[in-house]
Amino acid sequence: MRRWDLNGWTLAFLGVLAVFFLAFLFYPLSFMLRRGFGAGDEFTLKYFVLLFQSPVQRESLLNSALLATLTTLGCSLITLPLAHIFTRWQFTGRSILSSLLLIPMIMPPFVGAIGLKQILARYGSLNLLLQKVGLGDPADPIDWLGAGGFWGILILQMLNLYPILFLNVSAAMANVDPTLREAAQNLGASSARLFRTVTLPLILPGWFAGAIIVWIWSFTDLGTPLIFGFPRLVPVQIFDAVNDLNTNPQGYALVVVVLMVTVLLFTLSKRLFARRSHAMIARGHTAAAESSASRSQAVIAWLAGGGLVCVALLPHFAVILQAFAGKWFFSILPQEWTTAHFTEVFGHGLTASSIRNSLFYSSISAFIDLILGVLIAWLLTRRRLPFAGLIDALAMLPLAIPGLVLAFGYVAGFDINEKTHPVLDGWFDPRTNPTLLLIISYSVRRLPYIVRSAYAGFQQTSVTLEEASASLGASPLRTLRRITLPLVAANLVAGTILTFSFAMLEVSDSLILAMRDQFFPVTKQIWQLMGRINPSAPSVACALGVIGMLILTSSLLIAGRIMGKKLGQLFRA
Repeated sequence: MRRWDLNGWTLAFLGVLAVFFLAFLFYPLSFMLRRGFGAGDEFTLKYFVLLFQSPVQRESLLNSALLATLTTLGCSLITLPLAHIFTRWQFTGRSILSSLLLIPMIMPPFVGAIGLKQILARYGSLNLLLQKVGLGDPADPIDWLGAGGFWGILILQMLNLYPILFLNVSAAMANVDPTLREAAQNLGASSARLFRTVTLPLILPGWFAGAIIVWIWSFTDLGTPLIFGFPRLVPVQIFDAVNDLNTNPQGYALVVVVLMVTVLLFTLSKRLFARRSHAMIARGHTAAAESSASRSQAVIAWLAGGGLVCVALLPHFAVILQAFAGKWFFSILPQEWTTAHFTEVFGHGLTASSIRNSLFYSSISAFIDLILGVLIAWLLTRRRLPFAGLIDALAMLPLAIPGLVLAFGYVAGFDINEKTHPVLDGWFDPRTNPTLLLIISYSVRRLPYIVRSAYAGFQQTSVTLEEASASLGASPLRTLRRITLPLVAANLVAGTILTFSFAMLEVSDSLILAMRDQFFPVTKQIWQLMGRINPSAPSVACALGVIGMLILTSSLLIAGRIMGKKLGQLFRA
């Protein structure tokens, strides 16, 4: 009979985790589900019927599904040939270029949307450049953004999300047994047939895992369509529904639909490929299948990869230009330069406070994630528990729940009445003070990153030193503090930096939960500035975005220095 490790410390840790998940994950989700299917004891589907009968909601659902599907297909067309190049060819600078290809993933698309509008607008930089070389019509410039901004959103999402799919497909291709390809070639299979019958079936689980993440991310992206002013998408409809939660139950129904779609897709990916395990030989042998690229192939690789990186970073480069632009109107590049916008960022009370707010929210949420992540990883790797799989699934569950859904659940579930709950009011009501809920939402969303990081560190650390400490009478907590944590410190520091940096520019939670300007984080302040009539407001928003990008980039560079190649594992499904 198996003996479970359920001592006092283990039970205390499990109790902390149970309270956290019940209060801040299951309660808001169950509240939305209950309200989506009726109020009180009533159970009804009428809200869903009304939802699908509404032309606006139907159009929004179709637009979001189309956008997510096109984004996933576009990312696949980009990443499949790139992954083939980087797993089959050896050429000078391959590791550098592969790292550069991941940069767009860490750059916030919410900020990049401002720059893309400057480039692709009817009288933006691209059309003005075409007109200057005689290829454009000044009277009828090309509408690159198209359909009210739909194609602009699609372009930006493709350029931002392809690294996620690239990581998954590259890992899958690198693990394909080269002897299978050699056997097919010996039997006379063409390159196209070899890819279709051998490579594609073997990399399909890896592709599907990344494609699911890309699809859901695109389907629930809120910041980009708000910047482009495209309202007929599900995230924007949910954002608008926050203002009338108590009078219009269709908002709950729409959120439930999004939640069911995302959970269904994640479950499908697990079920579909759980039984399709392909045993591959060790990676050391697959490296022998890599061939040295010729000079022309190396040039092709650098042109393809480098060109993609340049195009993907172009919107963010435009944001930097606009942040320093004193005058940029009907010209390809700014006509005047200034640093006044940065001075205004730090000199104006609200913009400066938004930076302080984001730093505070992100720091506290990263600290909470560090504590919870260490506890979860320690329980999973150092204790024999009867429900370890459930704890692991709960820790990874936020990956399947969009921030849009969770933030909506917090607004609805923690709508505290001052008369009935005078103590809680002001702590959990985002309309009064969203600080606590913003910190918690950031923590819940980013918890999987540090759990993975800590879990990897614990797995790579031998338990013999801990056993020796226990044999000398040290408690589990003292052993964890004095022996285990110093050994996995690099993983924990890197994971904490990641949770901090991504919380800094979190979009959905910030836009929905921050309702009063003195509590705005950076992203909510950027969106607020973009909606002002003041002609300098967009430039100030860009300056604020540049500061956010600098904080994010420096944080990730530090994490990359600590984790090295292991950093990419945190973004794989």
